[in-house]
Amino acid sequence: MMKYPLQFLVALSLVDRRQDDLEDEFGDLPEKIQKAKEKYQELDSYVKETQKVFEEVRNFIVKSKKALEELKAREEKLSKQQFLVRNNKEFDAITREIEFARSEYNRISQELQQTNIKEENLVNVLEQQKKEAEDVLKELQELEHDYELIATNQNEELNEIRAAREKIIEKLDKHTLEIYQRIRNTHKDAIVKVKKNSCTGCFSHIPPQRIVEIRNNLDRLYTCENCGRILYPEDLEIDSEYIL
Repeated sequence: MMKYPLQFLVALSLVDRRQDDLEDEFGDLPEKIQKAKEKYQELDSYVKETQKVFEEVRNFIVKSKKALEELKAREEKLSKQQFLVRNNKEFDAITREIEFARSEYNRISQELQQTNIKEENLVNVLEQQKKEAEDVLKELQELEHDYELIATNQNEELNEIRAAREKIIEKLDKHTLEIYQRIRNTHKDAIVKVKKNSCTGCFSHIPPQRIVEIRNNLDRLYTCENCGRILYPEDLEIDSEYIL
């Protein structure tokens, strides 16, 4: 029966390493998914921006066509009025209005012609942007599908790991766990055995006297002076109920 924190730490390390192995099965999928998400968000923002400009252009075209119709109608109306004037002053005033209407008509017509070209270009740009966004979205969905397949296959074992971990953690105090976690932040294998007078984490030599202390004081934690990993004797026994 295990009674020393060191034994439970070794058991915890074995459980955590198994969880690490499962996470390794995902490979670089998480990074690829994140990059694909960021790329899609970027492309989608381009699409929305182009759509906004396209809508503004369409609104301008609609308003411009309406303005041209109104100017044309006004010119025709004014032209008819010219035949009804009674003096040169009225005739000249109407003539100026007609010239202004024609000038505005020509100006808007030129702007409309340029805007129509811009609209055609925007249609092509928008089509290309949508295609690029759709391609990246498809890639993202495929990556997420692959991720879900792995996660589904691991689900049962992960539940066993979580249960085993909780069972072990109940046997350890907060301070010991903090030491373990702090080391694990640097080394995934936070606790390693002493084998052939060496730390199996960094293969540094462990003095014989230090090895004797580790074996005889299982209620204490000893760390490698070189890498900082927690050390345990090779013959340390771990109950099978805590091993997956």
